[in-house]
Amino acid sequence: MKIEGKTVVITGASAGIGRACGKAFAAEGARCLLLARRGERLAELAAEIRERHGVEVLDTVLDVRDRRAVESFFGTLDGGWAAIDILVNNAGLARGLAPIHEGDPCDWDEMIDTNVRGLLNVTRAVLPGMVRRGAGHVINIGSIAGHEVYPSGNVYCATKHAVAALTRAMGIDLLGTGVRVSSVDPGMVETEFSAVRFHGDEARARAVYEGFAALRPEDVAEAVLFCATRPPHANVRELILMPSAQAAAVHLHREAR
Repeated sequence: MKIEGKTVVITGASAGIGRACGKAFAAEGARCLLLARRGERLAELAAEIRERHGVEVLDTVLDVRDRRAVESFFGTLDGGWAAIDILVNNAGLARGLAPIHEGDPCDWDEMIDTNVRGLLNVTRAVLPGMVRRGAGHVINIGSIAGHEVYPSGNVYCATKHAVAALTRAMGIDLLGTGVRVSSVDPGMVETEFSAVRFHGDEARARAVYEGFAALRPEDVAEAVLFCATRPPHANVRELILMPSAQAAAVHLHREAR
């Protein structure tokens, strides 16, 4: 299915997978509505996309955790942007890496509020229009952590298991509406993920990827684009994308240094 001229919403678009998705969809001629909390980065991406691809771009600072702000934003979109064809629920993060009995509840709240409530807030705002029009596609960015758990990843894994469950539940609830639901669930991707998880400890974050050929954000964006471009009668429900050097969440092959 061609997506030229389609309207695509991407959350968490200021960096990493979201940024790569914005570029990938724009390269195919889609109109991109880019959402994130970091306005300067969003503006830079929007300017780059306009210059390189000449497509329409709307970049807006929005915290998906804020339900009222999400409802207000989508409720006031003008006619040119209101008919959303594809929603990429990418906004998400990990905070901390500790056994459950030593975890920081503030980290837990941030992960649950972003990864689960944020996804629900945006989906609830966008889906009714898709159902009314009888067409649309929701693509959730999950994780291998939504299929298995690993030591000290407790709450993050729980949030990604929730995303997996919501993806399946949406598919059931939307059956027959013309709206498709997919998830792309990557293994390790080299982005700001680890720096965010470790609260800005760059040395610790770099060590996560040392000697290991992780996925790139562009790899995940290509998988998202694949889901979005299937013909209307076909749907990729779950796509697990792993680095060749990763067999499971904590089973990695690192080259000798």
